[in-house]
Amino acid sequence: MRHLFRFAAVARRENLVFLLRRYRSPKPATAPSPPTPPKPPKKPQKFSFHGITWEDPYSWMSNLNDKVAMRHMDVCMEQEEKYTEAVMSDSEKLQNKLQFEMASRIPFDLSTPPLRWGPWLYYRRVEEGKQYPVLCRRLASLNDEFISHKYPPAGFDFASGKRIEQKLIDYNQEAERFGGFAYEELSEVSPNHQFIAYTMYDKDNDYFKLSVRNLNSGSLCSKPQVDRVSNLAWAKDGQALLYVVTDQKKRPYRIYCSLIGSTDDDALLLEESDENVHINIRNTKDFRFVTVNTFTTTSSKVFLINAADPLSGLKLVWECPSLAHCIIEHHQGYLYLFTDAPRAGQSIDYHYLLCSPVNDPSNPRKWEEVFLNDEDLIVEDVDFSDKYLALILREGCNFRLCSVKLPLSTGKGAVKLRKLDIRYLSLPKHVCQISPGPNYDFYSSVMRFIISSPVMPDAVVDYELTTGRWNIIQQQNMLHERTRILYGANSASVTLDNANSKCSGPVNSKLEDSQSWNELSEFYACEQFDVPSADGVKVPLTIVFSRSNKPEDKTPGILHGHGAYGELLDKRWRSELKSLLDRGWVVAYADVRGGGGHGKKWHHEGRRTKKHNSINDYISCAKFLIETDIVEENKLAGWGYSAGGLLVASAINQHPDLFRAAVLKVPFLDPTNTLLYPVLPLIAADYEEFGYPGDLNDFLAIRDYSPYDNIQKDVLYPAVLVNSSFNTRFGVWEAAKWVARVRDHTIYDPKRPILLNLTTDLVEENRYLQSKESALEAAFLIKMMDS
Repeated sequence: MRHLFRFAAVARRENLVFLLRRYRSPKPATAPSPPTPPKPPKKPQKFSFHGITWEDPYSWMSNLNDKVAMRHMDVCMEQEEKYTEAVMSDSEKLQNKLQFEMASRIPFDLSTPPLRWGPWLYYRRVEEGKQYPVLCRRLASLNDEFISHKYPPAGFDFASGKRIEQKLIDYNQEAERFGGFAYEELSEVSPNHQFIAYTMYDKDNDYFKLSVRNLNSGSLCSKPQVDRVSNLAWAKDGQALLYVVTDQKKRPYRIYCSLIGSTDDDALLLEESDENVHINIRNTKDFRFVTVNTFTTTSSKVFLINAADPLSGLKLVWECPSLAHCIIEHHQGYLYLFTDAPRAGQSIDYHYLLCSPVNDPSNPRKWEEVFLNDEDLIVEDVDFSDKYLALILREGCNFRLCSVKLPLSTGKGAVKLRKLDIRYLSLPKHVCQISPGPNYDFYSSVMRFIISSPVMPDAVVDYELTTGRWNIIQQQNMLHERTRILYGANSASVTLDNANSKCSGPVNSKLEDSQSWNELSEFYACEQFDVPSADGVKVPLTIVFSRSNKPEDKTPGILHGHGAYGELLDKRWRSELKSLLDRGWVVAYADVRGGGGHGKKWHHEGRRTKKHNSINDYISCAKFLIETDIVEENKLAGWGYSAGGLLVASAINQHPDLFRAAVLKVPFLDPTNTLLYPVLPLIAADYEEFGYPGDLNDFLAIRDYSPYDNIQKDVLYPAVLVNSSFNTRFGVWEAAKWVARVRDHTIYDPKRPILLNLTTDLVEENRYLQSKESALEAAFLIKMMDS
């Protein structure tokens, strides 16, 4: 029996061994190998300039006239697209979630707030199921009591049984005229409200085409219908149209006058044969004159044309021996000139206001200073009405908005601005930008401005300059995911709906409740720092973060920068960034030299041979975020658009270890070749900004800061997503060349991919595609920080 039990035990053991052998656990699945980045073919070509020789293996990518090269380019772009999809494939759920979040914040109603001009209210609205808006108007007298949070459906008044809306331009029909694409550059309604002149982009020919439409009949006028139009101005109370055309290099060089309804040929008023001279025209707000600005990189002139008799010739009223910003307005027999032109041969860092009688007989004309210089109160912009002057001011980094009664005392010398009867108008906290609206109605005491803040959606605000009362006409409420749009003539005393605001009652300047601005400062904090740059100059740095995730938590961060053309850094609230803020990210903005908002000198200190200042400023701000523990080390991302892409890419070249990732949108990455051999036309401002290659010092500076020419070898670079498009001034070849060379030179790490994503031409016109691209960017950044 014991043997039997022993045999049975052995049998059980053998069966167990057999079962274990038969059903042994499977080997762990091997992780799929990371996708391999594309390798475009190299075709080395040597270039020489100023005795310096360099080799470019990817210059063939910009040879648009070489059909073989372009076939190679098509193949490369297809490979790049597949590579980006493969790298980002494991983040599809995250992308979909982000896109849903971002799309849900886009206002469903894209109607613009009505703008009152004379007897009419003008506005645009999008009809259901249509891609493009419709420009409409209605008589204000039929609209006094009409206030709605939605666009007026078809403009039908059920009480009277009459249609009160007039459709002026249906841009869906314009899209049919222009190959399925409708992009309007200019549109100007005539002062008699009988015509509208507008320019539409002809994609096939790459220029803007002028059309004039009769607003009473809705039909197109037989003339003028002109190609390559860059500027418009009305004359003879809407019976004549002045327009500027460009040459083949897109330089505005001719002014024509067309009499509406006439069969006569359009009259040539001015032609500038000098290839360095550019022309710009505009109406004064009272439509009494048309101003003509002609400018080069070294001179500026302003001429007047009598709008009542446009064929009577041009009268020179201002000139200076440098490129300057010059805007002239007319008010009760006086010309007012707003300019930043040098004084006594010395360049200045601010704008100032001059005045002169229209009929001044002296030669040269005498201009009188209006305000005494005040270094603590800088005038950023002005806007005239019949009875008031609106001023956008800056005190340090803080913006102010005020109004002054007209007429100003003239002939008595300049006065201190603070000594005038100034009415300061209400503003929310943390204002980063104030933009004048299209205030066409010269005789209205209501002026419209767009108020921007990093912690508040843009607010379109009407200010009653007589009383100082104000009303938010349009602003998205992020807490209710809807947009407020008010229609009505008596806007200064509108009562807000509680559904859209935490305060009720009249909205005026006496209300101190900041919630009337739909601010988000209760949920998101905004802080400002002055960061010392490499040379000791203090650089303004703005950070925004969720109050539930304080910066001390060492969270991930993204640093925005631009620093070019003297343009303001876009620090406005962007709803797509809410997805990052709510996930604990810090969003930072570096106001580096080369940008705007801090005077002319600030711009000049970051251009041409001083472009390195912009890059050093950006790097200093990046280091500050990490050293102060605002952003966790190895969790900082860079973000740059267009010329800002050059800034971020140059910073990466100098300090690749400083960044974990970066997003470059349609970036300018190859300045050496673009400035020397432009594929697309460049203008004087481009060379003034980045340098003239013919100047040796400029050329050496370009070579020194060029992202494409200074990629470090055998170094680990951050992960980079480059978004580009064929429809851009800085062509897709710049992005493709930079991406290929970074992969060639740097250490390959699949966790730090270099991606090239091609966007379609319609992204800016399509809200769905916008949210999709933004979701891809955010998913890329989150994925790279988590990897």
